[in-house]
Amino acid sequence: MNLFTETDLSPEILKAVGELGFTAPTEIQKQTIPFILSDIRDLIALAQTGTGKTAAFSLPILDMIDDSSRKIQLLVLCPTRELCLQIAKDIKSYSKYMSGVKTTAVYGGSSITEQIRSLREKPQIIVGTPGRVIDLIGRGALDFSQIHWLVLDEADEMLSMGFKDELETILRETPETKQTFLFSATMNREVEKISKNYLTNPHRISVGSINAVKKNIQHEYYVVGYRQKKEALKRLIDSNPNQYSIIFCRTRMETQEVADFLMQNGYAADALHGDLSQAQRDTVMKKFRLKNIDILVATDVAARGLDVNSLTHVIHYSLPDDPEVFVHRSGRTGRAGKDGISMALIKPEESRKLRQIKTETKIDIVEKKIPTGEEIIKAQVNGIFEKLLTSHEDFFQFDDSLIPDLSGFTKEELVHQLLQFQLRDMALYYRSHNDLAEQKFSRDDERGRGRDRDRNRGRDRDRGERGDRGARRGRKSADMVRFFFNLGKRDSLKKVDVLDIINQSTKKNGRKPDIGDIEIMEKFSFFEVEKSFRRDVLEGINQRKFKGRDMRIEEAN
Repeated sequence: MNLFTETDLSPEILKAVGELGFTAPTEIQKQTIPFILSDIRDLIALAQTGTGKTAAFSLPILDMIDDSSRKIQLLVLCPTRELCLQIAKDIKSYSKYMSGVKTTAVYGGSSITEQIRSLREKPQIIVGTPGRVIDLIGRGALDFSQIHWLVLDEADEMLSMGFKDELETILRETPETKQTFLFSATMNREVEKISKNYLTNPHRISVGSINAVKKNIQHEYYVVGYRQKKEALKRLIDSNPNQYSIIFCRTRMETQEVADFLMQNGYAADALHGDLSQAQRDTVMKKFRLKNIDILVATDVAARGLDVNSLTHVIHYSLPDDPEVFVHRSGRTGRAGKDGISMALIKPEESRKLRQIKTETKIDIVEKKIPTGEEIIKAQVNGIFEKLLTSHEDFFQFDDSLIPDLSGFTKEELVHQLLQFQLRDMALYYRSHNDLAEQKFSRDDERGRGRDRDRNRGRDRDRGERGDRGARRGRKSADMVRFFFNLGKRDSLKKVDVLDIINQSTKKNGRKPDIGDIEIMEKFSFFEVEKSFRRDVLEGINQRKFKGRDMRIEEAN
């Protein structure tokens, strides 16, 4: 199957796919579409992010769906609201000419009332995140007793985010007669367990693996000290002009900090992380897709639903703990047959972590030096000519008579003078700043970082006690779960109230949880709690009231 037109898909689907510019299916689509169209067995499909999985499962299902029935026939579960929205958008595009087919996305962090209202239109397809689906089942708004197909998309990610119990609860709400398709980038122990318990004699399709790293991505790393990381990042960006890139950070706080640094230095950048509202996330992603900004700073989870095929660079501002995450990040560039570059900034003490990534992924990651000011200016000149020679679009009209007499200049002199105007500020900046490549990073740098940490801890103590065991900013976000809370400032809610509510809801556990960031907005709030207390918090808070008002929380995906 080399062309979509060679499949048995309906003319309506082929027309929609053709308008989207799809001609030849990807490898996962070549293997999956014929299987789903002709086989009644369950399926386990292993494929990396960005390989076309949504079309692989949705196109054949759309071909078989009963558009005259108003029952839910397909449920797609995925880990994040961004991915949920992206999948729903894609399915709507594929079913553009199937007037009777309706698709609804349900996810946390958005109005559940609006989503319940949309469910009254009787969609045949539901795309949802586990937490919100559970909530809607509990309210009697979703009934999966007659579904024909269940898709678990990015199953490994859902399990790593702690959705095991939710997945099992949802799976128990579905009929045994359904056909289940499990899509995952990896086949770890938890995914294997889910497949054994809930899939029947599944057929397996595997397209690539963690060791099947894209050959068209050039991998580089740069050793920099803690205090030089932002300056090093600036130099990497300046030495790679005309880039369209994602910068990956470990935490929300680091993500916003790096994005703020870039924006303050004049770069077209923005941040994408879990502290943004859904409307803010949508705005940022729209700007990035439209290339109104060309640098996106993001956490791994927040970037899951962003599908862009033309990225030139991926920059690992902080290394991930999991080598597979490194592969997933890097694989966002070098798509659609294009070349890509993956660059990692590592601190001197992270050499062991880098060796682990190299060993497990078999990636050849080459060490390079941070570019000098002279090298950066040369790269900028090349970038200007690259853009000049490839872009011939007129953005505005002007009278040629406005061009003065330039006969006194040779062509070379004129170009030289124009480049001086264009690159003046950058050249002056790098003339006054020492090259990082000449600096040595030693234990003095790490001692300086330690002093910075001590000062930060001192400032935190100066802010006063934040309750038993406090709201610990030092906890890694991976150890915490973030909740959306339906009360805010207008309900006279204060941080001390949130601490008391959490402690009261978890007191049966026998010990008090670590509590992370607490953000109280006008109409709602967010807070973080130690992951092991997740169920205690969900069950405890949803059964209580605050000043006569019902309290509702849900996991902020």
